[in-house]
Amino acid sequence: MAETAVSCERVSVRFTSERGTVTALDNIDLTIPRGSFLTLLGPSGCGKSTLLRVMADLVAPSSGRVSVLGGAPQAARESRQIGFVFQDPALLAWRTVLENVSLPLEVGGGKALPGARSPHELLSLVGLSGWEKAYPHELSGGMRQRVAIARALVSNPRLLLMDEPFGALDEITRDRLNEELLQLWETTGTTIVFVTHSIYEAAFLGQSVLLLAARPGRVREQVPVTLPMPRRLAQRETTEFVSLAGHLRRVLETC
Repeated sequence: MAETAVSCERVSVRFTSERGTVTALDNIDLTIPRGSFLTLLGPSGCGKSTLLRVMADLVAPSSGRVSVLGGAPQAARESRQIGFVFQDPALLAWRTVLENVSLPLEVGGGKALPGARSPHELLSLVGLSGWEKAYPHELSGGMRQRVAIARALVSNPRLLLMDEPFGALDEITRDRLNEELLQLWETTGTTIVFVTHSIYEAAFLGQSVLLLAARPGRVREQVPVTLPMPRRLAQRETTEFVSLAGHLRRVLETC
């Protein structure tokens, strides 16, 4: 049996404000094997980003139990075993591409987990060799996201959490980065959990798709993806892919 990267047992998250208490997640049960690629799909307000933040130790569950890489999320975060990529790459404008990628090492005292690639190697891996001395304003949106991914990987995390990283990009760039992300996943063996609003992106990237229903956020269904690897965009035109996307859409319509 594959080792577990993330385990959630009856996890609930409630937020309290002046307007009352809102249940963002309700009794989430989930197991993510190490080295797998899981996509999270669901309507706005279903708690996808909240679930990602629970895994990252950025939000504490109100009830239930969460295990990340065999221990508490806090331990995984503090030992730099978790990487996080947000929708906004949030690069520092006054630092070069190489300096942005190197930033986590500087903050962490130059430490990375064993087997880590150097910032130069990671920039090559994400297709940005030759851009080390460029500044963020000189890059396209897709290139800035590549820098953010390289920065998230510089400490050699065992778990990479991605919160709609390609949501603001044009369709052609997004498709290209989808293929590149799969190649990166196959190369690094990192466990990836990827939040998206796109049915086609969820089906193309994931080994399985977790569908969440809204208000409160809860597991609606987990759908395995049996598309062969390596995946290419042309597979989205196959009968198998169209059937999978259709099933995901029908489930979403009931969420």
